[in-house]
Amino acid sequence: MDYSVILYVLAFASAYLAVRSILDFGREVADKSLVNERLKIQAKTDSVSQAVIELRRKRGLDEDGKRRLSIEWLGTLVMRSGLTFRPYAWGVMAQILGCVIGVAVYYYTTSLMFSFCAFVLSLVGIPILILKHCASRRDRKLGEQLPDGLEIIVRSLQAGHPVPTAVALVGRELPDPLGSEFGMVADEISYGSNLEEAVRKLAERTQHPDVGLFAANVRLQAKTGGNLGELLAINARTIRQRQKMRLKVKAASSEGRMSALILTAAPFVMLGVMHMMTPYFYADVIHEPLIQWGLGGAFVWMMIGNFVMRKMIQFKV
Repeated sequence: MDYSVILYVLAFASAYLAVRSILDFGREVADKSLVNERLKIQAKTDSVSQAVIELRRKRGLDEDGKRRLSIEWLGTLVMRSGLTFRPYAWGVMAQILGCVIGVAVYYYTTSLMFSFCAFVLSLVGIPILILKHCASRRDRKLGEQLPDGLEIIVRSLQAGHPVPTAVALVGRELPDPLGSEFGMVADEISYGSNLEEAVRKLAERTQHPDVGLFAANVRLQAKTGGNLGELLAINARTIRQRQKMRLKVKAASSEGRMSALILTAAPFVMLGVMHMMTPYFYADVIHEPLIQWGLGGAFVWMMIGNFVMRKMIQFKV
C-alpha cells in the first residue's frame, strides 16, 4: 500500500481547512462590523446623499425614489424582492434559460409549438416566480425582525433619544432586510426628508402590512401627539401575536400543502422513472398529435388543480 498518497491527501486537506478557516474568520469579522448591505454601501461612498442614491438604484428606484419601471406591479415586485436591480443581466439570463428549456422540449417532443410555448413561459414565468419567491422570503424576514426593531426604538426613546436617532440605531444594529430599510429611513432624514415622508416611503418600498402599521402609527403620532414609545410597544406586541397566529395557520394547512406537492411531483417522477426503465414506452407514441395534446391538457389540468388547492389552504392573517 502506498502511504505517500494518503499523506498527500491529508496534507492537502489540512491546507484547505486552514485557508478556509482564515477566510471564514475574515468574513465573520467583516459581517460583525458591517451587519447589512446599507452599511457596506456607506463605507464605499463619500456622503449620505450618494449612499441614498446608490441604495435607491439597487432597489429599482431613480434618484428621487420613484420606480424606474413603468409597469407598476413589476416595479413593486422588484422593490419587494430586495434583489439588486440589473435589468440587462436579468434579460440575458432569462433568454438563455428560455432557449435551453425550449431546445430541451423540442428534443423530446419535436414540436415547434410546444418548444415555442416552453420558451415563452420560461422567458416570462420563471423570472417572475423567482422574484415572487424572493419577495415572500424577504417579507417573512421583515415580519420576524420588525418586533425586535420596534423594541430597540422603544428602549431608545425611553433613554431620551429622538425618533430619528432611534431609527438610525435599528439601521446600525440589525441585519438585512430590516437594517437596510430602517437605515434608508435614517439616511433620507439626514438627506433632508422629514420623518413622516421617510416612513411613508418605507411602507411603499416594503409593501408589508406590519411595516405599514408602524408607518401609520408614526404619522398619526406626529399629527395628534401622544407617547410614541408606548404606541410602538403595543405595536410590537400586536405583531408578535399576529406572527403566532400565522404559524398556527401554517401548521394547520401543512397537510394540504404536502398533498399538493406530492400530487404535483408524482407524475413527473413516474415519467422519469418509466423513461429510464423503458425508454420506448413513450418514445414510440410521443410524436402522435393526440398524445401531445393529451399531455398538454393533463399539464394544464394539473396547474388548475394546484391553483384551486392553493386557494383552499391560503389564509391571510
